[in-house]
Amino acid sequence: MKIGINIILAVGLNLIVGYAGQFSLGHAGFMAIGAYSAALVSKAVPGVQGMFLGMGIGLVITFVLALLVGIPTLRLRGDYLAIATLGIAEIIRITIMNLEITNGAAGVAGIPQNVNWITLYVFVVITTLIVVNFIHSSPGRAMIAVREDEIAAESVGLQTTRYKTIAFVLGALTASIAGSLYASYFGVITPSQFTFQKSIDILIIVVFGGIGSITGSFAAAILLELLNVILAPYGQLRMIVYALAIIAIMIFKPSGLMGEFELRFSPFFKQNKQYSKLKKED
Repeated sequence: MKIGINIILAVGLNLIVGYAGQFSLGHAGFMAIGAYSAALVSKAVPGVQGMFLGMGIGLVITFVLALLVGIPTLRLRGDYLAIATLGIAEIIRITIMNLEITNGAAGVAGIPQNVNWITLYVFVVITTLIVVNFIHSSPGRAMIAVREDEIAAESVGLQTTRYKTIAFVLGALTASIAGSLYASYFGVITPSQFTFQKSIDILIIVVFGGIGSITGSFAAAILLELLNVILAPYGQLRMIVYALAIIAIMIFKPSGLMGEFELRFSPFFKQNKQYSKLKKED
């Protein structure tokens, strides 16, 4: 089931990193908000409605926080933005660790497991459709234009911070959804599951699959999790093999497994010739 969670996380981060061109390391923090919101509300409100209510509360909190954080930090670029988003994720995690309601470092156990694999993959499809349709929309094309040349985009009147913020907020919301599903499937969460390393793991999936390829995010999430499972009996050796496999891909195929290749399902996605032209020119 981790594959489905990782797909949602990677698709959201790919929107920020691959399509908006913003280097964010804050995904684990937004995932934690969704996870703890769903966990606490599910324990208070019985049934699947508790999970959906918790997910909704998590989305509202994430939306407000991502908006407040995105507007000032997305004026930064490169390493500065990465450091800023990493700091935000750590602030979220440390805050959770020090709140009585979240049970501190011990985390939350006994969460009602209201999510099965069918529910999870329905959300995978829904979040992917939302992200891909956004990419093909007018704001999505403007976002790509900002990524390609921010100065040129500003010169033609595009509000660059606005489009970067939209992408950042939408990506954060997908992370919150993934967190809610994670908590409601596994039934136990702790702050240690949402550290800096989690953000790096998601970024590895995006880079491994291909920055700017949603199809690549799917492929990488599946292959890397299968590799983890296959190598699990070998203990610490699996981490060496896992790292070597990633290094090999980066050396022999720097653009990732899929590059910028995308499968097309035209009945479900908005088609736009200008967007297709942009992709060819990248």
